[in-house]
Amino acid sequence: MDELAALAQSPGKIYFTGGATALLLGFREQTIDIDIKLDPEPVGVFEAIAQLKNRLDLNIELASPDDFIPATSDWREKSPLIASVGKVQYFHYDLALQALSKLERGHKQDTEDARNLIRRGHVTVEELRRNFTEIESRLIRYPSVDIPKFKANVEKFLKDFET
Repeated sequence: MDELAALAQSPGKIYFTGGATALLLGFREQTIDIDIKLDPEPVGVFEAIAQLKNRLDLNIELASPDDFIPATSDWREKSPLIASVGKVQYFHYDLALQALSKLERGHKQDTEDARNLIRRGHVTVEELRRNFTEIESRLIRYPSVDIPKFKANVEKFLKDFET
């Protein structure tokens, strides 16, 4: 984060998602890549990413929950600040949406990450339910999502926490 901010030429915001969030929150010891969303994009960030990827042997990808499921209207406000470094602010992308996107994907590690977000108090069952309700009608715009399967996965996941 320090090195990327040092190379940024303008203010901007970088949102960490996926394994990077799990690593920074302490419930994973490693991740195979760093997924980020830029909004707004700091000038020079792609040149900085290219340098850092090669020098630090990192895989950095532009990916966030809203690439896979709809975002809620207030995702920015619900994205926790990690740090402000120079001109750049770093956030975790809305943790409830991260959990939902992991449940949509349905891999074992993703489901475990979603469990850890609840167990560690980063999101609540109510937040997940409320967010799913807000985005459900817009899932049709994401053709790769099997909506009935996704809804069933979310309901089963939430039921496990309610008992």
